[in-house]
Amino acid sequence: MPSEPAKPPLKWAGGKRWLIPQLLSLWTLHKARRLVDPFCGGLAVPLGLRPLRACLSDANPHLINFYRWLHCGFTTSMPMHNDEGLYYRYRNRFNELLRTGEEHSAEAAALFYYLNRTGYNGLCRFNSRGFFNVPYGRYKTIRYSNDFSEFRSLLSRWSFTHGDFEATDLQADDFVYADPPYDVPFTHYSRGGFTWDDQVRLAEWLSSHGGPVVLSNQATARIVKLYERLGFEMAFFKAPRMISCSGDRTPALEVLASRNL
Repeated sequence: MPSEPAKPPLKWAGGKRWLIPQLLSLWTLHKARRLVDPFCGGLAVPLGLRPLRACLSDANPHLINFYRWLHCGFTTSMPMHNDEGLYYRYRNRFNELLRTGEEHSAEAAALFYYLNRTGYNGLCRFNSRGFFNVPYGRYKTIRYSNDFSEFRSLLSRWSFTHGDFEATDLQADDFVYADPPYDVPFTHYSRGGFTWDDQVRLAEWLSSHGGPVVLSNQATARIVKLYERLGFEMAFFKAPRMISCSGDRTPALEVLASRNL
């Protein structure tokens, strides 16, 4: 295992690198356990905690395809430049692969990485037909990588799956960390979105687990009430982001809800 955590290879909205110190204080006594993260996103938490074993999942199949290739020590010779014309050519090619059923290929993984690094604000968004539609970003400089072999040993005992959190192969002594889409009006991070019913379903699923559980979410009144009702302990933090990008500049309040620690 490397002495320092590897940096996440992707840009990802809502990443939790800032929360690692708080999570490490909870994880330290349980680090012999398997980490289960059913909303693994940009991998900030697994890469920060560096478990020996991990079961990682996400609703985004293209994200999971990229990680499965990283698991193999992925390298690519695909040219990458911060160029608008190239971006739209690669975006069209990525959508062509989706159209022809080649979304699990190494080429799709390389294109997904490039689109993530080059597209507007690192967004991952698909239209109603399932095609990637994020516009070109406006970065002055971008650092790309063609060699991800550094991840091979780190991820060697980590598994990656795509699907709903309830499909996770949960074991009795797993340490579960869940960071679902925030309880905010915009919830369409994946096809189908993440509704309030999904938030309740997740909370009940987490509360049924006998091992350690930690959840992070925006501290809306109904999220706090939901997890308090289910017997979770609460801790609150100011997140390094604002509630609104226009107008209200108040730091958003984040909640860590935990059980069985």
